[in-house]
Amino acid sequence: MKKLSSYKATTALERSTLTIIKSNIEKGYEESFFHDLMNNGCQSGMVSGLIYYYETTKFFTKHKDEINQMLSNTLSECGLSCQSELFGNKFDTEDFLCVETINQNLLAWFAFEETARDIANQLGMEV
Repeated sequence: MKKLSSYKATTALERSTLTIIKSNIEKGYEESFFHDLMNNGCQSGMVSGLIYYYETTKFFTKHKDEINQMLSNTLSECGLSCQSELFGNKFDTEDFLCVETINQNLLAWFAFEETARDIANQLGMEV
């Protein structure tokens, strides 16, 4: 397994995700953090920096283009046609363009979790 410190981010979303991950873990507990994140998600409140709406909407706004591309790819890969098919009743269908806080929060968490999963996989962690 590679060390988190050796991971080289290639996108702005990866860099932001990596920064948040590093600020949330203690040395030697990387795999535990990723395991907890994959099991409990950001909604558990375990990710300092993505708890409050002002944090998640800022993250969403900063990475909107990458998040939208990730969402589009995920929907396509899963054979889904809309966000509500992926997120169920958590997605506000009246806010299809994600201009409101609730959907921006949901998509920020989605993007962080999926990017973290990719990082963990590339490091050879089993999460």
